[in-house]
Amino acid sequence: MTFETRKDKAAAWFKELRNTICTEFEQLEIEASDDLYPGEPSKFVFEDWKRKNDGGGGTGGMLRGRLFEKCGVHISVVHGEFEGEMRESVPGAKDDPRFWAAGVSLIAHMVNPHIPAVHMNTRYIVTTQDWFGGGADLTPTQAKDRVQSSADAIAFHTGMKSVCDAHDCADYDKYKKWCDDYFHLHHRDEPRGIGGIFYDRHNSGNWDADFAFTQEVGLGFLKTYARIVRGRMQEPWTEADREEQLITRGRYVEFNLLYDRGTTFGLKTGGNVNTILSSMPPVVKWP
Repeated sequence: MTFETRKDKAAAWFKELRNTICTEFEQLEIEASDDLYPGEPSKFVFEDWKRKNDGGGGTGGMLRGRLFEKCGVHISVVHGEFEGEMRESVPGAKDDPRFWAAGVSLIAHMVNPHIPAVHMNTRYIVTTQDWFGGGADLTPTQAKDRVQSSADAIAFHTGMKSVCDAHDCADYDKYKKWCDDYFHLHHRDEPRGIGGIFYDRHNSGNWDADFAFTQEVGLGFLKTYARIVRGRMQEPWTEADREEQLITRGRYVEFNLLYDRGTTFGLKTGGNVNTILSSMPPVVKWP
């Protein structure tokens, strides 16, 4: 299979996954109780964008609703040439700086403090080499839920483990540790949330197997997270719960601005600033 065929298949799938996720999230907006979530259910608003110099682009999708306080589900297909440190550090780019990258990325910050925030992305990158990357991680906003023994943590890790266990090319224990190590606020020496899975530069030598695993990461995430949302969305909350949620969101901001490689990659390759920084929560506090 040529690189061009692989690119076409991956880009088409990421768009399909985006559509599937958006449909399910809009359904959750509809199911939310009118008593706890007054107002009309919201829908995603989509906006296309293009890179400079005809280097591809993408579509940002934003949902600002009664259940999803701020949710971004974005797709992109970009190409160009790496420069500077990116040319030196990205596999295959030193030999030839041209690159192609496609993916879907998601972040959801919820109105209800008892529903965890969540992040997911899957991507396919081509230089003179090619590989997949991605993962999903959960960030509960309440201290009682930010432990591995919480019901949401168990449910989320069970879902991610089942995805990995179904594919010989995947290693749940490795990807769980990778996630724990990656999503860590070193300046505070604390985790961002309760983890999940994270993988990068994934090329087992079997493209079809790697692609199938990456597809399952997206679908498995959606199934698992939607179940968590439905299990939590009818729980009432207090002003104290909301205050804790806003302070926990501050940790999210700190990580994304200080450590997140996806943010750095997007900004250094001429991505759309609004979609890259849409991961920032809509309201946040620091104590």
